[in-house]
Amino acid sequence: MAIPISYNIRSLAVRRTTTLMTALGVALTVAVLAAALALAHGLQTAFESSGHPLNLLVLRKGATAELSSAMTREVFRDLLFKPGIARSAGNGDPMASLELITTINLPNIQGSTGTVVRGLQPVGIELRRVRLWSGRWFQSGHREVVVGKYVARRCAEAGVGGRLRFGKGEWEVVGVMDGGESVVSSEIFGELNQVSSDFNRIAALNSVLLRAAAASSVPALRDSLNHDQRLNASAQTEREYYDRQTATGAPIQRLGILVSFIMAVGSAFTAMNTMYAAVARRAADIGTLRVLGFSRGSIVLSFMIESLLVGALGGIIGCLIVLPLHNVTTGIGNFATVSEIAVNFRVGPAVMLAGFAFALLIGAAGGALPARMAARSDSLTALREG
Repeated sequence: MAIPISYNIRSLAVRRTTTLMTALGVALTVAVLAAALALAHGLQTAFESSGHPLNLLVLRKGATAELSSAMTREVFRDLLFKPGIARSAGNGDPMASLELITTINLPNIQGSTGTVVRGLQPVGIELRRVRLWSGRWFQSGHREVVVGKYVARRCAEAGVGGRLRFGKGEWEVVGVMDGGESVVSSEIFGELNQVSSDFNRIAALNSVLLRAAAASSVPALRDSLNHDQRLNASAQTEREYYDRQTATGAPIQRLGILVSFIMAVGSAFTAMNTMYAAVARRAADIGTLRVLGFSRGSIVLSFMIESLLVGALGGIIGCLIVLPLHNVTTGIGNFATVSEIAVNFRVGPAVMLAGFAFALLIGAAGGALPARMAARSDSLTALREG
């Protein structure tokens, strides 16, 4: 015969102050874990939304990131003749963009931060999921740039009409672009020849972004680029490239789990202490339950349910604490480009479910030993002490 759950609920209500304080300790632990998971999920979302399924990124063989790659104009001209590259609907030219990437220190409201400057050809804009938020696109032959929306938010000088100083002088901001949650929203775009000239890198560029004519031609085009010894290049899909960069979020996730584990130990001991006190105060109740015929297993289950209810309450409060972080934007370092990208916290169902499950685990850990002690209590002794 099982003890009714209403008995546990009334017990928690009687000890509401102690119950609430224990639940708050669990809630803070859950909030730390959920925040770390939400940030890691947001970073993963940013990189996943950056790649187009038909786009291939070509780097120098052996390079793991654009910043460490070297691509010459001669190699770029050679690979344009590869079969399987899509053609522009307007002029029929191959949809391939030779690009330069570098990092600058851009002043913002918090001091300065590393920001990616990308020199690219006009077709490079067409190859990306990006739209103009305000202003216009840069013109060839002019010292003009278009900044991502997150760059415009962080830097007061990065609005339309503003001027940014990098390279050999000042650049006029003529537009703000919106790449959604992708890394494009944290970059600065300029015309390839102007940017490469400013950084004295006319010949030594970084990468080529190109689009395959169809999904079926992606593997053949990639293999053709990888096996051509004249190019000395390595091709991969754009999504594969950004998937590898999600490793940036791994240290954050591991740190969050470590801190949460340390806090969880403290929360579990708090819950255990609370349940031990409850067992001591309810000795007569336990003895009465035993005399009425309730088994030791029923008593163990009853106290475990009570501890789990405290953990569940803490889980709900913890999820409510972290919920306002959803879609809040923060900056995080991208080790591949030695720069900062904007990331939105993503407090989704999976994150909240993980936090709630962690709270139940804390409740179970805190209630196991007190429940066992309650079940081992002698009924007659408990009644005399009560």
